[in-house]
Amino acid sequence: MVGPDQNSGGVARVQDTLTNLRIQDSKAPAPTGPLTLEDLYRQHRMRLVRLALLLVDEPATAEDVVQEAFTGLHRHWSNLRDAQAAVGYLRTAVVNGSRSVLRRRKTARDYTPPHVANARSAESLAMLTAEHQAVVAALSQLPPRQREVLVLRYYGDLSEAEIAEATGISKGTVKSTASRALDALQKIMANR
Repeated sequence: MVGPDQNSGGVARVQDTLTNLRIQDSKAPAPTGPLTLEDLYRQHRMRLVRLALLLVDEPATAEDVVQEAFTGLHRHWSNLRDAQAAVGYLRTAVVNGSRSVLRRRKTARDYTPPHVANARSAESLAMLTAEHQAVVAALSQLPPRQREVLVLRYYGDLSEAEIAEATGISKGTVKSTASRALDALQKIMANR
């Protein structure tokens, strides 16, 4: 049985790992002049790729998801309210694109034998400590919605309301999903 002190340690590890990744990704210079699609791409692409990678576990697929999000934004650029709306649009598009990828994978697995997931790149693993690697590995074992909520909360640094908007679920569901996800993550890590 997991005690409260152990559970808070697991939560702290998840927060530390995803916060560390967020900090690494947020070191982009601010643009001068009016914001362009190119500025958004330079500032947010890598962070969105990392977000997608945490959700889909394949670098090439994560890059495809982000590219599709930027393509969609380009198509709707003239209808854009402001730059902040663009970032929200991109984040939601990446989450929805990742969900679509995971649905397609599940459908494919129903028709073919399950396969071993691709390993993370050596570069991304080298950047993480052993403890952080364990957290990322445990994250990949969570159900998709739980993984989405934790990644958006601790890596994306989004509020419960922003997570609810990005994922299309209620704020209460975000809270309960996060709680269940942290409990499940703690159990997974305790069994390692």
